[in-house]
Amino acid sequence: MRIALFDYIVTPENAIGKCDLAILRALCDDHEFTVFAARFENPRPDRIRWVRVPAPQRPLALLYVVFHLLAPLCFAWHCLRRRVRFDVVQAIESNLLFGDIAYSHFCHRTFLERHWKGIGAGGLRGALRWLDHRLHALLEPWVYERATRIVAPSQGLCRELRSAYPRASAKIRVLANPVDLESLRAPAEFDRRAFREKLGWTTEDVVFAFVALGHYERKGLPLLLAALGSTSDSRLKAIVVGGTSAGIATFRERATKSGLNGNVKFVETQKDVRPYLWAGDALMLPSYYEVFPLVALEAAAAGLPLLVTPLNGVEEFLRDGENGLLMERSPLGVSACIARFAKMPAEARRSMGQRAQIDVKPYGLPEFVLGWSKLYAEAGSNAG
Repeated sequence: MRIALFDYIVTPENAIGKCDLAILRALCDDHEFTVFAARFENPRPDRIRWVRVPAPQRPLALLYVVFHLLAPLCFAWHCLRRRVRFDVVQAIESNLLFGDIAYSHFCHRTFLERHWKGIGAGGLRGALRWLDHRLHALLEPWVYERATRIVAPSQGLCRELRSAYPRASAKIRVLANPVDLESLRAPAEFDRRAFREKLGWTTEDVVFAFVALGHYERKGLPLLLAALGSTSDSRLKAIVVGGTSAGIATFRERATKSGLNGNVKFVETQKDVRPYLWAGDALMLPSYYEVFPLVALEAAAAGLPLLVTPLNGVEEFLRDGENGLLMERSPLGVSACIARFAKMPAEARRSMGQRAQIDVKPYGLPEFVLGWSKLYAEAGSNAG
């Protein structure tokens, strides 16, 4: 079966791109994939074709508009030049105005209505983020009305989509994002003490890992910094992984002004975040909105307890006090959660991480691949 897959950035560093790559690696011997993307790290050039869509990758609002204009042209030219007809067209959310499968990782209408005002993202960067969400929200009804199937990675997002777009309810199905369980286990040769020493910290410190590609306000980084700034416990540290140097600069300055420059470390987006997870004691995610925070389950697979706010995707997994802690989404709530975790004996914290590692097993790659394989079989059957 010939499948056209449309996405902006299909790379291991991108959360949605990582899911696309899992599909492509596992099923490229069964189907002929052509990827239409601005960036693509092709895992199987012998089996997967890439058609580059020459769209700028920043700001996201501009990428959204240009991709909408150029991706259909690239698609039409490719079909004409190659004399090929695709059995299935798959795209992310409302990034394309046509297609059979809409792979949704966000409900932009719900996010703007319920969460945007509370985030406090200001300035030019905040305005551009709002514009990107607004553009998505405007076209979501059109795309979800016309798609034959909508895939959501969590029950929470499924509920949001059904509430926002009730006429599309029957098309929605849930396929949880995949976690590469084996690769996330810390190898015996990993020297946790030495890695911490490179950061200037000791094994007695309590280290919270915060991982994000950006969107720091939505992910709750200001809440974490405020909570750490209000504590007198010198053992508490945080490693913030992800984002660009420009995006990090503002928060590094904020941390320094709060007297946290020695307790909070920032590193840009990494191809491999696992060492930072293995060096941590817990994942900190005081986010305002998620649909399926893949990093949370990756952290669990790495043996970390999850310290999170109530979130889509996590609700199916987290058990407060067993494999993590649930926190209120406020500076006081985050502070209370941090204090609760820090007071736990080290062995209790490790046991909580071990429990998380056991509980994440149902989210492995085989289940994800099987779900998509069945979905393509249904879509191809209907197309025929």
